[in-house]
Amino acid sequence: MHVYAIPLRSRFRDIDVREGVLIEGNAGWAEFSPFREYGDAEAATWWRAAREAADDGWPEPVRDWVPVNATVPAVSPSQVVEVLSRFPGCTTAKVKVAAAGQSPGEDLARLEAVRDALGPMGRVRIDANAAWDVDTAIRLLPRYADAAQGLEYVEQPCPSVEDLAEVRRRVSVPIAADESIRRAEDPLRVARLDAADVAVLKVQPMGGVRACLRIAEQIGLPVVVSSALETSIGIAAGVALAAALPELPYACGLATASLLERDVTEPLTAVDGFLPVRRPEPTPEGLAATAADKSVQEWWNLRIARIV
Repeated sequence: MHVYAIPLRSRFRDIDVREGVLIEGNAGWAEFSPFREYGDAEAATWWRAAREAADDGWPEPVRDWVPVNATVPAVSPSQVVEVLSRFPGCTTAKVKVAAAGQSPGEDLARLEAVRDALGPMGRVRIDANAAWDVDTAIRLLPRYADAAQGLEYVEQPCPSVEDLAEVRRRVSVPIAADESIRRAEDPLRVARLDAADVAVLKVQPMGGVRACLRIAEQIGLPVVVSSALETSIGIAAGVALAAALPELPYACGLATASLLERDVTEPLTAVDGFLPVRRPEPTPEGLAATAADKSVQEWWNLRIARIV
């Protein structure tokens, strides 16, 4: 077992350092990295995904390459070109908006910079991380769509499934559900309420590749597979899910290893906008360079002891 702590290139999801645990089993290396604020019950789902990866492995792929998008944190417009350069060949960008302490004007400027960098043929999607109420989403989304010269979709603009359904009825921008699926007692409710056009699935938060495949089959929506800001060991599980889906109509949010300052292995990075379907192993050098200090290791050891 290896506890890692890796700085981020830019502040993301209100953190500057990503922490987690790598474990090795008969099927290979796996990652367990629920965010610190998550309770033990939620973290236990992430542990099931890690045990599946370590002990059982994943279903056979139906494709060798997975299309991926660039991810643009809540950076200034002047930083956009440099951020996009970390995602070679990606013609789709997911842009974080509604970050704490930032104004809609800052979001609009970032979206305009992304559109300029991608060109007219690029695709732009945004992620509000459930920061808006219905009225705010309805007011802002047309402005954001104008700034981006068209939005592929908005991911989780509001917290509740009912709010997503209301926004979907009143705006023309397609809606993608993330938290309303992965943090819900009933992940299929978004489909029953016609609350989303796209389902965003993440392997660790949903208990493993096979659990995600079951939900994808039942929910009846196009699927985008995203990472949970993991190392390449954890991202490989997302790649395995994307590679096993019968259909993959959208670029996936799996090219996020480039958001980390370093990795535990040769990073899974985009090649001409695609990730190869492969399962990396950590290198001795990568493990040594990412090892967390003693206090962080103790914290993660206690967390695992509570949930197993």
